[in-house]
Amino acid sequence: MPEHPPFAAWESFYVIVGSSAGALTGLQFVVMALIADSWPQGTDKEVAAFGTPTIVHFCSALLVSAILSAPWPTIGAAQATIAVLGLAGIGYAAITIRRARGSMNYQPVFEDWLWHTILPTVAYLAIAFAAIVLHIDHSTGLFVIGGAALLLLFVGIHNAWDTAAYVALEAARRRGEEREKKAKKSEPSP
Repeated sequence: MPEHPPFAAWESFYVIVGSSAGALTGLQFVVMALIADSWPQGTDKEVAAFGTPTIVHFCSALLVSAILSAPWPTIGAAQATIAVLGLAGIGYAAITIRRARGSMNYQPVFEDWLWHTILPTVAYLAIAFAAIVLHIDHSTGLFVIGGAALLLLFVGIHNAWDTAAYVALEAARRRGEEREKKAKKSEPSP
């Protein structure tokens, strides 16, 4: 089986990106389990719009790494697989946008739209575009795919942190409100 030098040159890059994405996926499962008791006002709509896409982006970065680390017999086979991933990601990004626009307890702000919908859509569009370019110019295509995989990884990191920070701050705010209520109840009446 012939080795393709353009893919081989990226081996270390995809080992780093893929292992990071895999580890962060596992960590996100732990975080979701830990915060389950702290987020009583959250619904499955918030998780579907903000939590699940984080896992999908980590897994997409891992999948890109696996695809471009596989010993493909031809570049065309890898190109087709990357194209399918890019198109599936674009479809999933559209679903995420629809979910984020739906009615929830939480109303997204611009930063949410940027990190949860716009940047992932850009990454998946870049992957689909790079699948076309990969046939014409290996180097450019691989740099675009690498950049998109890193973008998905950074989006996932940001979104996981944003969710954990939001839940922690909301839990602290609720505890403070409960303490204030208890303090007012324990105050002697005039």
